[in-house]
Amino acid sequence: MAKVGSGMVRRSRRGRGQRRPTTWEISDSDTEGPVGAEADSEAAVRARDPAEKRRAAAEERRAAAEALRLLRPKQALRRLAVRVDPAILEDAGADILMEALGSLGCEYHIEPQRPARSLRWSRVKPEPCPRSVPPEVWAAGEQERLLLLLEPEEFLQGVSQLTQICGPACSVPWISPESPACLHLAVIGLDAYLWSRQPRAQEMQQPASPGVARAEVAVSWPEVEEALVLLQLWANLDVLLVASWQELSQHVCAFTKALAQRPFKQLQESGAFSFCTAGRWAAGERVTREGTGLRGAWWRQIRQFNRVSPAVADAVVTAFPSPRLLQQAYLACGTDQERLALLADLPVKVDGGAQPRRVGPDLSRRICLFLTSTNPDLLLDLSS
Repeated sequence: MAKVGSGMVRRSRRGRGQRRPTTWEISDSDTEGPVGAEADSEAAVRARDPAEKRRAAAEERRAAAEALRLLRPKQALRRLAVRVDPAILEDAGADILMEALGSLGCEYHIEPQRPARSLRWSRVKPEPCPRSVPPEVWAAGEQERLLLLLEPEEFLQGVSQLTQICGPACSVPWISPESPACLHLAVIGLDAYLWSRQPRAQEMQQPASPGVARAEVAVSWPEVEEALVLLQLWANLDVLLVASWQELSQHVCAFTKALAQRPFKQLQESGAFSFCTAGRWAAGERVTREGTGLRGAWWRQIRQFNRVSPAVADAVVTAFPSPRLLQQAYLACGTDQERLALLADLPVKVDGGAQPRRVGPDLSRRICLFLTSTNPDLLLDLSS
């Protein structure tokens, strides 16, 4: 009993100095009702969240991979269609163009086009379109392209009209209101045609009547070049001058491949920094917000210099763990020679039987110039 009494006395003395705050306790026997059920459901949701997040991330990665596959040039080329006007097939050299389109891997159809003697490119969207691809990427290839083939005589008649009527208000002869915005012209054999007309132009020194003279006057190359400039400035119209159907077929194939590559390039350029890849760079060092990894990044930067071994990079990073510390050491130097030779005598760890080494004056000079020079054209490595 004495022990119990002494214990009670001690508790009473301790209670005189301060008063216990009022507390509330809830026993396990108290009914929690729906609150307890909600807590259990929240706990279950939290337990499922990691799995759901991983599943959603996996689905997003699969969708992104599928979208990237659809945008690859080979896949995009299969969804391109080249529509050829039947009037083009009347020319004897059109077989070369059709063979080139057949070997290219894209679809081509022979359908009447407006205007006649034209080729039209159109793109077919995949169904369904991946949601991970921005809309502007699909819109990059939506605008139709049209290539209009002109005979040399027809092109020269339009050139004559352009050179006679000056000013951007004049209408381009080959463009109609229903023509698409992206229109290109192609003329086959214009050079040979002009050379064949040159003797006739020299023979016509005294025409019989002014009307006949205006009908037979040949257009010279300077006038053609002037018309090409006017078409580019006024109508933003490019004119392709080729010597044969073989050259035209090469241009059509190159243009088709470029159209197939455009959505993929648009996707690469749609990011804030198109040169940065997602995730960890294969040759880089992961750097966290806390600064973990900066020493490794500094070590890799030293290794980018020519003829720098891992042991030499270790010596530099051990002496100066960050570029800021090395720059501060350069600022503390009194002369340029002292700065250039600051790292020259740093010891390099070698194997037991090897001779002791040091960083050396060449690498010391290169690192110093790299961190202190303001000349962007300065050559650091003199041996290169």
